Amino acid sequence: IVFMACNPTPSHTAVSNIIAANNTEKKTHETYKSVKDIPLPDGYAAIDYASGSFGEWLSAVPLKKSNTVYLYDGREKGNQSAQFAVLDIPVGDRDLQQCADAVMRLRAGYLFDQKQYDKILFIDNEGGLYQFTNPFTASHFESYMQRVFGMCGTASLAKQMNATPAASISVGDVWIRGGFPGHAVIVMRTAVNASGNKIFLLAQSYMPAQDIHILKNPMNDDDNPWYEIPSSDKLYTPEYNFHLTELKTW
Repeated sequence: IVFMACNPTPSHTAVSNIIAANNTEKKTHETYKSVKDIPLPDGYAAIDYASGSFGEWLSAVPLKKSNTVYLYDGREKGNQSAQFAVLDIPVGDRDLQQCADAVMRLRAGYLFDQKQYDKILFIDNEGGLYQFTNPFTASHFESYMQRVFGMCGTASLAKQMNATPAASISVGDVWIRGGFPGHAVIVMRTAVNASGNKIFLLAQSYMPAQDIHILKNPMNDDDNPWYEIPSSDKLYTPEYNFHLTELKTW
């Protein structure tokens, strides 16, 4: 892990001013081309990860200009208050890419881009294995992911991943509660200050299947999307709350 100082980082006030200027029904984030462009609070520096790592890949995921969240069928999501930005990743035209599916999409997408095809493997709730196999083409990958979405979910993914302490949080970790339904959110980027305090960005999909989006932090009055490890046992997100002990890693 390398701690890199950023160019002048916007303060909380500056971040609020940027958001307020774009706070319209169809607001855009034209200055935010990717996840790593989302401004940091004053005093924090991004944690940059090794070349070719999952962390580097997630931080480079592009963002849409509009932060409106659309459902798989083209309708706007009813609740448009949860997201800070929207990832430029297709949702598909079926009600499949929901919360855990979005996490699996990001993980598998990274491994596909790295040509680590043998590591693209998911396990359903009964222990059935879904291994990505030849041909290693984009179209076959999409077909594979649709099958995974239909057979795997929060219950199975929570079993497949490994528990990790919140204090050790890293990019790519997932807060997940297995259930029918449960929910899952993924850590997209982390930062740290001189005191060693970490902050992080979270992303989710939801039900019905919808655009993957960077979550706002409902505990911040200034619309700052960065989270920090809470002092209580609860992590509060706009549409779901987790216990700190529900953090998992790959």
